[in-house]
Amino acid sequence: MPFPQTRLRRLRATGALRGLVRETTLSPSDFVYPMFVAHGLDRREPIDAMPGVDRLSIAHAVTEAGEAQALGIPAVLLFGLPAAKDEEGSGAWDDEGIVQLATRAIKDAHPDLIVITDLCLCEYTSHGHCGVIREGGAGLGVDNDATLELLARTASSQARAGADIVAPSDMMDGRVGAVRQALDDDGHTDTPILAYSAKFASAFYGPFREAADSAPAFGDRRGYQMDPGNGDEAVRETRLDIDEGADIVMVKPALPYLDLIHRIKTETRMPLAAYNVSGEYAMVKAAAAAGYLDERATVLETLTCIRRAGADIVITYHAKEAARWLQ
Repeated sequence: MPFPQTRLRRLRATGALRGLVRETTLSPSDFVYPMFVAHGLDRREPIDAMPGVDRLSIAHAVTEAGEAQALGIPAVLLFGLPAAKDEEGSGAWDDEGIVQLATRAIKDAHPDLIVITDLCLCEYTSHGHCGVIREGGAGLGVDNDATLELLARTASSQARAGADIVAPSDMMDGRVGAVRQALDDDGHTDTPILAYSAKFASAFYGPFREAADSAPAFGDRRGYQMDPGNGDEAVRETRLDIDEGADIVMVKPALPYLDLIHRIKTETRMPLAAYNVSGEYAMVKAAAAAGYLDERATVLETLTCIRRAGADIVITYHAKEAARWLQ
């Protein structure tokens, strides 16, 4: 006689009980869709390292956001490619900057869609680092405290443009507190912060840096992003962000850090996002194009496992495709 679990497995395989007994579910409502917005009147530029993902002018971004919403995806995450860059990344806090303009346009066209704005300087600085560069005893490095002032200005500018959530991704010490104070002082007390709390210095960001034109001109970001070997530090960093006022915390990347998604969710019980990053996306696309993997099955398994680990929100470039497959 089969054991009860064997009988349940057979029923699940036929779909008869799948919705009743499956422990982890996956829905388009779990997804956030990242988009790269660039200046230009009619621009849709494919990103070679990320097949199916484009740099979009604002009009195309509005259309793309509407398509995502129609598929049941509740939120988009905006990254900006400015027309010009400088040492301090002043395009980040320009009220007429690319992310601010795109936010207004998307909210005007799709008022019920949640717009999350990435809050960092790396896409706007001429050197590609996430903050202000100063020379010290160890050579060039990021000035943490000077950077906080610029991040605070950027957060207020994004909120004024209509951002529903701001998402600091820079990994400067104290940035969540600085952003919270700036938002409150500017009257945006109800604007939540989604903090990139456990953001690792990862090899999986390569395609993103091509997409956003944000590769560092010198050095790397290991001085402010986290060592992949440090799990306890990830928990400590997350708790610090919570203490400073983060409303949602994030682990990035997702797949190599499923243990930390689970651990941080278990230990903090905070709303948790996981970023299924560009390198993870590109690997699946490349393997599927070569015939090594079934893309649909691989993506849905991957996203389900990120959810099973404890993520409430999955930020993924596969969002639109996965939403269609789930239908």
